[in-house]
Amino acid sequence: MACSVQSLKCFWEPYRGIIRFCVILVVCHFFWKFTVIGDESSDMVTFFGCDISAPFIWMSTHLTTAVYAIINFFGGYVSIIANDILGFPNGNSVHIVWACSGIKQAYIFTCIILFSRGAWKHKTWFIPLGIVVCFLINVIRITILVAVIEHSFEAFNVLHEYILKYVFYGIIFLMWVLWEEKIAVKSSKQTLQSQKG
Repeated sequence: MACSVQSLKCFWEPYRGIIRFCVILVVCHFFWKFTVIGDESSDMVTFFGCDISAPFIWMSTHLTTAVYAIINFFGGYVSIIANDILGFPNGNSVHIVWACSGIKQAYIFTCIILFSRGAWKHKTWFIPLGIVVCFLINVIRITILVAVIEHSFEAFNVLHEYILKYVFYGIIFLMWVLWEEKIAVKSSKQTLQSQKG
């Protein structure tokens, strides 16, 4: 079917994947925002009123241990004050709250790939791989933030609110691009070839 200039379908076709990505991202964000409820000063997290705190507490504690090991390995000095609080000798400290666990970003990545085109057999390995990447990126992000807070609360706020958060989502976008351009396309071609054969 030839595309005409007036055809909205032809106009939007090149942007279909990006639009789908943005819609899934926004829907998942607002679904999380209105259903996963918790105060950052508390460890209590609920989903439709049910207590789901355990994975967030576990991840925050795990992140604290990982960041502690990385900073001390590279010659810094930080100590674990509590399960999810790191402190420096100068008195500065940081509390790794449940919202910084990276679980939200892993959930959003999972939903984006689940609702994207492509073979399920590839999604079964790409989603776990992407979740591991999300975890590693979050460890790096939290390590940078903790290292910065030793000397500068102002830089911490800028990095946390305006830079590293969007870098994290940018990496999720790049993983989706890898899926769309390399894996989903390849699996679609293989499906077509098997149907012809």
